[in-house]
Amino acid sequence: MTLTFYKYQGTGNDFVIIDNRQSLVTKNDTKLFAGLCDRKFGVGADGLMLLELPDNDQDDFKMVYFNADGKESSMCGNGGRCLVAFAAFLGVIKDTATFTAIDGPHKAAIKKDLVYLQMQDVSAIEKYDTHLFLDTGSPHHVTLVENLANYDVKNIGRKIRNGAPYFEKGSNVNFVETKEDGVFDVRTYERGVEDETLSCGTGVTAVALSMHATNVTDKQEVVINTLGGELKVTFEKTEDGYKNVFLIGPAKQVFKGEIKW
Repeated sequence: MTLTFYKYQGTGNDFVIIDNRQSLVTKNDTKLFAGLCDRKFGVGADGLMLLELPDNDQDDFKMVYFNADGKESSMCGNGGRCLVAFAAFLGVIKDTATFTAIDGPHKAAIKKDLVYLQMQDVSAIEKYDTHLFLDTGSPHHVTLVENLANYDVKNIGRKIRNGAPYFEKGSNVNFVETKEDGVFDVRTYERGVEDETLSCGTGVTAVALSMHATNVTDKQEVVINTLGGELKVTFEKTEDGYKNVFLIGPAKQVFKGEIKW
């Protein structure tokens, strides 16, 4: 089979994307998806997305996301932003979008070179002595550290991801260092990729909300520096938690190709 694919990246979080509106591939082809994401024997990516026809008249398209291990996964923020950019490239949308992912409906807009992706409202943030835990479409463990540049993210992140209380289900793990009020450096160990990634959209969203919830910052526009570049998260605090949460950043097409599989 010859398959046309596109490679996109959002602050270094990279993805293989397939236009699957004609049902070219099936969602249970774990071997294909894992193979395409393999950096030695495939295209290489942190994850793979299918852009599909919507299930309802209100949506422009549907997002289906797979981790690098080939398994369908929870929401990916940077992936969602890249898929919006891809939909604009295909002419499916112009500068606004409504779509559904595994965690529910999303709205998005493209303004200049940035994609604004509305994330799900967040009501529950669990606070512990050493960390916080919340779900921003994907589960995230958030902890403040010092000397982040030299932190052993891969090994410590893997240990937390596989340990109690997460075990087999796992959690993404975010390590955060404060640079100044409302500005944070973040490094993330992602489950499914099972390694540190250059950026994680649901992760930086979790960090921004966590830092506000613990009064580390009172700003409702937070700047996050990842290894792959800068992202912004804006939100509104309510009695029930956080709403109108937006993940903002660039999303760029790297190349288009064909692969025989």
